[in-house]
Amino acid sequence: MPINLELVYSIVNQIPEGSVSTYGQIAALIGFPSHARQVGYALAALENNSRVPWHRVINAKGKISPRGLDGCDDYQRLLLEEEGVIFGKNDCISLKQFQWHPDSLELCNDK
Repeated sequence: MPINLELVYSIVNQIPEGSVSTYGQIAALIGFPSHARQVGYALAALENNSRVPWHRVINAKGKISPRGLDGCDDYQRLLLEEEGVIFGKNDCISLKQFQWHPDSLELCNDK
């Protein structure tokens, strides 16, 4: 069963500015804990003009996942830095410091 894209986007929309989440965390929050890669595919499918803050989702190592398009990784880093996210040693983001921990979620699962 494929994951619900709108549900992924609904969760990602709730990540506050200056915080990050991991692909696996989003997958777990939507009830598909072993589908981190599908969350990545869902975010990659967003339109260029989307308002979903895709840049706030990183990998479990605290790093930006490489993409196929030149400059995308640099752009994601720029967006995160503009929000106050700090990159440390080896270009890692401290999940202890910056990872989002939702108290509650608003789920939009209309489909």
